Amino acid sequence: MSTIMEQMPIVFHALNVGFLQTLRLFFVTLLGAFPLGLVIAFGSLSGFRPLKYLTRLFVWIIRGTPLMIQLLIIYYFPGLVLGQTIWSGGEDGRFMAAAVSFIINYACYFSEIYRGGIQSVPKGQQEAGLVLGMTKRQIFFKVTLLQMIKRIVPPISNEIITLVKDTSLARIIALQEIIWAGQAFLKGSNGISGQIWPLFFTAVYYLVFSGILTLFLGWLERKLEYFK
Repeated sequence: MSTIMEQMPIVFHALNVGFLQTLRLFFVTLLGAFPLGLVIAFGSLSGFRPLKYLTRLFVWIIRGTPLMIQLLIIYYFPGLVLGQTIWSGGEDGRFMAAAVSFIINYACYFSEIYRGGIQSVPKGQQEAGLVLGMTKRQIFFKVTLLQMIKRIVPPISNEIITLVKDTSLARIIALQEIIWAGQAFLKGSNGISGQIWPLFFTAVYYLVFSGILTLFLGWLERKLEYFK
């Protein structure tokens, strides 16, 4: 028991550092995927058929292949196939590759949620806006977008909670997020090896963070009830 007590400060320091990397990847992904997903949704809804079908093909490929494979391809493809490494060495390069992979992946999922939300708004409301002299831009931002936000909060919330856990996949390209940090004590890290208990604490980090997000997203959904 005394050995575990002595190891705890070392373990929690490593887990805290790894969790900060996890949080960084989580927030950067959301920051990039939210707007990119809307752009992709516009492409999917475009009246220009080549753009529409090309966008939907891209979304189908990204949603139909594992995120882990996408991580490996984006990180290794430039150097192994093109002979040109575009990611800087070390942790920063791995983080950038992971962030690009996650943003593209989640933007495609968000785009389908956006598309469903936009199409769920009755067309009669858009026609009424045109009758009132509103431009298509005004109709989208003042009528369609506001109602879409209320409709997409539940499915978006599910994707956000899933993203919390999916960040662990970044360890496939050796990004040192929290599970990487916890697993390191199995193999040997900071003079500690053969210890599995740090992994149980990584689960606690995920549970607490997911719980906080669940409460926040539930509060947000209640605040948007006035759109009913």
